[in-house]
Amino acid sequence: MKYELHHCISSRLRKLARIADGHMRNCLKEFGITENQMTILFALSKLGKVEQGKIGEALVLERSTVSRNVKLLEKQKLVRKTTAYRPEIELTNKGIALVNELIPHWEKVMDSYIDLLGDYGTAPLEKLEQRLK
Repeated sequence: MKYELHHCISSRLRKLARIADGHMRNCLKEFGITENQMTILFALSKLGKVEQGKIGEALVLERSTVSRNVKLLEKQKLVRKTTAYRPEIELTNKGIALVNELIPHWEKVMDSYIDLLGDYGTAPLEKLEQRLK
């Protein structure tokens, strides 16, 4: 079969990600963090103190993306990092407070996604993610 660009699955997935990221970026503007940084903060709130590399694995983020964002989060005193060969990171009290403040805003964006997509949109996303792993 001959494919056209509009058939490209990876291109379409990236386009959807950019659309969703735009909504989340608007939500996060007032907090001065990016969606990747929020995701790292949320993961740390669930995982506790963890090797930095494990965050990348859990979130399917490149090592350089994790490192860059952890440095930015450290500058804001939202996370602390050990100096070990395989550094561990954890939330600071300020980071915990920010996560607690972010959750209702994040839930509002999630509610708007669910309202738009319903089960019709969310169930296939889960299935797609499982198949592509």
